[in-house]
Amino acid sequence: MDLFEAIKSRRSIRKYTEEEVSEEDLEKILEAAICAPSAGNRQAWDFVVVRNDSVKKELVGAAKGQKFIAEAPVVVVVCANMERSAARYRARGSGLYCIQDTAAAIQNMLLAITALGLGACWIGAFHEEVATKILELPTIVRPVAMLPIGHPAEIPQPTPRFRLSEVLHHEKW
Repeated sequence: MDLFEAIKSRRSIRKYTEEEVSEEDLEKILEAAICAPSAGNRQAWDFVVVRNDSVKKELVGAAKGQKFIAEAPVVVVVCANMERSAARYRARGSGLYCIQDTAAAIQNMLLAITALGLGACWIGAFHEEVATKILELPTIVRPVAMLPIGHPAEIPQPTPRFRLSEVLHHEKW
């Protein structure tokens, strides 16, 4: 699939078939993630892959009852490694750059997922402290997003977007 086609056809998928996501596809998705740009090449991301049904159900609780998380064959929790970024950039690294790094990795993952004919949804609405406890994350790591991944059971219509002319500014605001 062409990159621009993947960008335009990507959707937030919340319904999945029961078909598993292969290890090969998951590896391609994670390889796409680690190819993302990062501040100072600190690569301040870590990934927790969850296939266990009971852990996925716990993540539903952390994510304010978003049940489709448990229905996906696999969930990848993308985490910001604050220490890795702070080692070079101090507070700005731990407070901003590591979050930007994970966002770039997530976007690469979403495009790879789409290109592979799979679907996912970027979930940021969850209780970080609950997810941290469930996944036994160290204090230097912050969960940023959950990505339930699977074979789409449906493809939603595109959501409205602003026209470029509505958000584009030249030289100054």
